[in-house]
Amino acid sequence: MLLLLVVGIWFALPHLSGLLGFAKEETGAPEAVVPSAFRSSSSAPGHPVAAAFDGFNNRYWAPRESGDGVGEYLDCSFTQPVRLLKMVVFSGTSARKDEFLTQARPARITVVMTSKGGKESRRTIRLADEPGQQTFDVRGSDTVAVRLTVDSAYGTGKGRRVAVAEVEFFGHRS
Repeated sequence: MLLLLVVGIWFALPHLSGLLGFAKEETGAPEAVVPSAFRSSSSAPGHPVAAAFDGFNNRYWAPRESGDGVGEYLDCSFTQPVRLLKMVVFSGTSARKDEFLTQARPARITVVMTSKGGKESRRTIRLADEPGQQTFDVRGSDTVAVRLTVDSAYGTGKGRRVAVAEVEFFGHRS
């Protein structure tokens, strides 16, 4: 019986590190994974795409044209593939309530995650019309790029642009 156990452990050794890594990934706290590059469909003067990924929620990206922002998007990419687990969005111009309503805010966004092999996975998220952090589960393996496309917005009107103060990703590096 002991010999059988030893033989079983011997054959399992090459696979243990993979199993332990998987367990750590599933139970370990996700870490911030910062995109290495980003671009957008357009940007209003003074509100570049970089503002949505700069770590500050008092600066924001907005598209060049005012309106509902439908079809406008933010793209970002990662130097190394990542396993995405969560995404945090601060919609509007700021996390501060007195500044939040000064521009339009995304109501629904389609998130498209592209893997190293080119496979795409989609998720539609609905944002609450409130200032501050909103966290969403997004699951993407070997993700190298993410596109967030505005599907609808709150607070649209003449001279108002859809604003995104910050987007952050959390997961594990592959």
